[in-house]
Amino acid sequence: MSWRAQGMRAWLLQRLTAVYLLWYGVFFGFYVSQSPVYGFESWRALFVHPVANIATAVFFYSILYHAWVGMRDILIDYVPLAYLRFFLWVAMTFGLAVLAVWVSMILFSVVSL
Repeated sequence: MSWRAQGMRAWLLQRLTAVYLLWYGVFFGFYVSQSPVYGFESWRALFVHPVANIATAVFFYSILYHAWVGMRDILIDYVPLAYLRFFLWVAMTFGLAVLAVWVSMILFSVVSL
């Protein structure tokens, strides 16, 4: 497989995550507008259901992957020094991984299995 195919896969996945983000945003916005949630307990009750929790987890992981691909492309295009680009890439990847763990801890803390 060539580098070009690797870039095409990242490009396609970024577009698919954008479609999912749009779909989730529209659906979630419609749901909240039809049945408003007030306070912590009503938000918690919304995310206790496994389908809502998994859809929200996929939403946040999609945001993180979408950001990773976009920032990676920005670093490749606009940071000419290889060592600086690598350092920024590692810092960005670490930061996004920390956010993924944090989101996982929050979302899966409300699920009662």
